[in-house]
Amino acid sequence: MGCAVSDLFIEPDDATPLSAEEREGLIPTHIALRRELNELEQENILDADIWAFQRSRDPIDEAFGRSLHRRMFGKVWSWAGAYRLSDKNIGVPRGVIQLRLYELFDNIGYWAKNGAYSADEVAARFHHGLVFIHPFPNGNGRWSRLMADILLVRSGQPRFTLGNSTLRSAGEVRAAYIAALQAADRNDFRPLIAFLRS
Repeated sequence: MGCAVSDLFIEPDDATPLSAEEREGLIPTHIALRRELNELEQENILDADIWAFQRSRDPIDEAFGRSLHRRMFGKVWSWAGAYRLSDKNIGVPRGVIQLRLYELFDNIGYWAKNGAYSADEVAARFHHGLVFIHPFPNGNGRWSRLMADILLVRSGQPRFTLGNSTLRSAGEVRAAYIAALQAADRNDFRPLIAFLRS
């Protein structure tokens, strides 16, 4: 394996690393550079986005969540839509993923139905909870943002803008996003809502 191929799996310091077994799940054999992998994943995600918004399914559903992840990454990773089998630097232990998802879906459904929080806060809590659980080997942030967007649109609200209007560089956006998620870890959702709507 040449240097360019090994560079394919180099992640930013705060990203979820893939295990050797998960790396073997890469479907396209022609991919050699990180940029190529990112482009292929983005094409797959755009297709999934169209698919998701053509459906009238409730995103507060475990089967829909798995199906959406498979649609987002299924042309790139063989494990797309399957819960991770290894523990990561983030997320709940792998043995309680499904239980924690069911708890989150129950809470989100109750909050949305009973107006416990604004639609934006329910969606931000949904996004944060999915990221916190981190059910899949990779793609959790992108998947959870799309899940939150689907929830918003189903409730008659516009999609989140994800920090695109106030920050210039990808590094600034990522740093603000991580800081907002860390504030939500401490039960302060204001920075995450502000980031998602900025």
